[in-house]
Amino acid sequence: MTFRQPSAPTALITHPACLAHEPPAGHPENASRLRAVLDALSGDDFRALKRTRAPRATLDMLARVHDRDFIQTLLASLPTSGLAMIDSDTGVSSGSREAVLRATGANVHAVDLVMSGEVQNAFCAVRPPGHHGGPARAMGFCLFNNICVGAAHARAVFGLERIGIIDFDVHHGNGTEAWIGTDKAYFYGSTHQASLFPGTGREAGGLHIHNHPLAAGSGSAAFRGAFKAILDELTQFSPDFIFISAGFDGHRDDHMAQLKLEDADYAWATEEVCKIAAKTCQGRVVSTLEGGYDLPSLVRSVRAHIQVLMAA
Repeated sequence: MTFRQPSAPTALITHPACLAHEPPAGHPENASRLRAVLDALSGDDFRALKRTRAPRATLDMLARVHDRDFIQTLLASLPTSGLAMIDSDTGVSSGSREAVLRATGANVHAVDLVMSGEVQNAFCAVRPPGHHGGPARAMGFCLFNNICVGAAHARAVFGLERIGIIDFDVHHGNGTEAWIGTDKAYFYGSTHQASLFPGTGREAGGLHIHNHPLAAGSGSAAFRGAFKAILDELTQFSPDFIFISAGFDGHRDDHMAQLKLEDADYAWATEEVCKIAAKTCQGRVVSTLEGGYDLPSLVRSVRAHIQVLMAA
């Protein structure tokens, strides 16, 4: 793959607070993931990135996606010291409140930067992840739904009529699909391992919801075929903006699932999304980190993903 210099830079949006969200010891979604990603993006290959800190999301921004009572209850339940568990999978700490407000705020800021023309696209290197976060439920390592907060901002503030969300995390983004519901202003397309947590995403879901579950053991060919089918539908949808829930836990080296994807699959998927964005929405893409728990493959895959964004 040949990369060219971008006409406008790619933004890298993060915040140190995202490192302070600490689940219990041994939890796979820990600060070492983000630290490894940021270290990998600190070299000369990525010096053209526009680096910026994520602001906090406001209650009104969150309330475009989440029930206000849920927002207030969740924030009030986050500990001021020590650790706590939201559910059997989702741990929180004294740093979680600031982390999740910055993670959601990163997506809002990314939309603002892209819509202003200051950048072509953006990658939000944040945690906790978000795509399992539903309108009134935190689960699966996720608190609020980072991508959906950004998507809702794009529509509410900039009046965009058609928002596409593409999710290649190995787990189905049940929170994202639940929020979209029957709202045909949004398109959701997901490739994920069948029957894996959270057990959703078995059927298409409607004209604007396109789930393509993959059998355990599936590799590049099956993934690319399913992803291409989703992108064909996305092209017909003709989005004004595209978001990517960028989870890299479908990699063959990642212990969280049993797909057999390669670094190159994530580069290819990113390139295909960017081609559609160039045709339909002036290249507007915001990508946000979701899963990916094997650090070496996570780092390689993120590097490949961002190199394509930088060349778009």
